[in-house]
Amino acid sequence: MKNSKPVVNCAIYTRKSTSEGLEQEFNSLDAQREAAEAYIASQKGNGWVCLPNQYNDGGFTGGNMERPGLKNLLDDIEAAKINCVVVYKVDRISRSLLDFSRLIEVFERNNVTFVSITQNFDTNSSMGRLTLNILLSFSQFEREIISERTRDKILAARRKGKWTGGVPVLGYDVAEEGGRLIVNQDEALLVQKIFDLYLEHSSLIATAKELNKLGLMTKSWTTKKGKFREGKRFDKGKVHKILTNPLYIGKLSIKDETYDGEHAPIIEKKKWSAVQKVLKRNGRNGKEKGENKYNALLKGILYCSSCKTAMFHTYTKKNQNLYRYYVCVRAQKEGWEICPTKSVSAQMIEKIVVDQIRLIGQDSGLLDRTYAEAELQAKLQLQALIKDQAVIKNNLKNLNNEMKRLIGSFSSDAGIDSPIRARMSDLQDHISADGYRLEKKTNEISALKDVSINKADLKNAFSLFEPIWNSLSIKEQTRIIRLLIEKIGYDGENNKIRLSFRPSGIASLAGEYLGN
Repeated sequence: MKNSKPVVNCAIYTRKSTSEGLEQEFNSLDAQREAAEAYIASQKGNGWVCLPNQYNDGGFTGGNMERPGLKNLLDDIEAAKINCVVVYKVDRISRSLLDFSRLIEVFERNNVTFVSITQNFDTNSSMGRLTLNILLSFSQFEREIISERTRDKILAARRKGKWTGGVPVLGYDVAEEGGRLIVNQDEALLVQKIFDLYLEHSSLIATAKELNKLGLMTKSWTTKKGKFREGKRFDKGKVHKILTNPLYIGKLSIKDETYDGEHAPIIEKKKWSAVQKVLKRNGRNGKEKGENKYNALLKGILYCSSCKTAMFHTYTKKNQNLYRYYVCVRAQKEGWEICPTKSVSAQMIEKIVVDQIRLIGQDSGLLDRTYAEAELQAKLQLQALIKDQAVIKNNLKNLNNEMKRLIGSFSSDAGIDSPIRARMSDLQDHISADGYRLEKKTNEISALKDVSINKADLKNAFSLFEPIWNSLSIKEQTRIIRLLIEKIGYDGENNKIRLSFRPSGIASLAGEYLGN
C-alpha cells in the first residue's frame, strides 16, 4: 500500500490597489482567485487542497501591511491552519521589500510555503527565494518611481499656480470641475476678521477666544464621497495656521518656496506683512531657533522634591505629534522604581505653574502669603551666601598660611621638579580660583542686600502677569518665569508643587514694566 501525500492546506491571497471596478460581478480579485484555484487543482497529486476562506484586500495599497485581509491571513497562519500561501503575482502581497522580509519570517517560523503562480517559483528552494527577492526589489523600485512621478507632477502643477487638492481651506471653495479655487465671499470676510483681530490683540489665544465668543467656526465641507465635515471651534493652532497660510495673498507654497497662484487673494499684502511681523516678534513663526528648542518653560528650574535632583526636559514623537515631559534625573539614571515622581507632562506642569502665578495677582490673601514666603526666602538665601562666603574665606586663609610655610622652607637650590615647588604651584592655582569665587559671592551678597522688596513691588509684579503674559513670545515668557522663580519643587507622589521666588527678580520685573 502506497503512502498518501500529506495534506497541504492552501490559502489564496488577493489584492487590488483601488476600489474602482470592485462593484462588478467578476472583478480583478475574482480573476486572481480563479487563476490560483486552477493552479492548486493542478497540484492535487501533491496533496494540495484549496481552503474556502477568503483573504481579499480590495482598495488597499501594497506599500504597507495595514490590510484586513492580510491580517486575517497572518492570524490563521499563526493558528496553524495554513501550509501554503498562493498569490497571482508577488506584488499582490507586498510592494515593500522590508515588509515582505517580515512576512517571510512569519511564513518560515510556521513552516508555510509561499507560491506565485505567474512567476513560476516557490520558497521551498534557494533559487525560488533568490528570484523572489529580485522580483520584490523591482516591485519596490516600480512603486517608488510611481510615487516620485506623482510628486513631481504635483510640484510642477503648483509651480504653475494650480490647486492640486487637499483639505478645503477657509475662505475658498474648490471649483466643480476641480483644479482651481474660487473665493467664498462669506468665509473671506471671516478670514479678514481673523487677521484684523490678531493685529488688534497681538495674541493667538485672545484671537481664538474672540472668535469663539462670536460663535464662529472653522470651515465646514463635504467630501467627494458625500461625508459632511463640520467646522470646529478655534484654538491658537488653528488661528496660527490661517495667519501663516500664503494662500490668502494669492500664493501657493511648495516646501520652502512660494509661487503665484491662479486664485484671487483675500488679504492685502500690507496687512499680511504686518501680521507676520507680529508673529515673528511673538516667536510664533515656526522658524526661530534657540537654545530652548522645544520651548521648555521650566527648563533648569524644575526639580524632583522626592529625590532632591533636577528634572530635565525631553520629548517623544508619535504619529507626527510631539509629547513633552520633565523627567527626574535620578529615575532616569537609576531606574523608575527609585523615584515616586518619575516624570510629568510638560504641558500640565507648565500650566499649573503659570496658573498659580496668575492667582497670586488676583487673590490678596495669597499675595500676603507669597510676600511672607518671599521675605523668608530672601533671608535664607542671604544666610546661605554669607555662610558660603565664610567657608571660602577660611579656605583661602589656610591656603595662604600653607604657602607662607612653603616659601619659608624653600631653598634657592631646589630643583624644578622638587615636591615643594610643585605644591607651591598647585596652591597658587587654588588661591586664584578661591579668590574669584569669593569676589563673586561678595557681589551676590551686596546685590541681595540692596534689594528691598515690599508688598507694592510684589503686587505690581504679579498684577502685570495676567495682561501681558499671552502677548509675550515663548522666549520672553521663559525669561519672565526665570526672573520671578528661583526653583520649582515637584512632588509627584502627592501631586504638589512648591515655588521658590527670586526676590531680586520680583523687584526687577515690577520696575521693568512700570518704568521705575
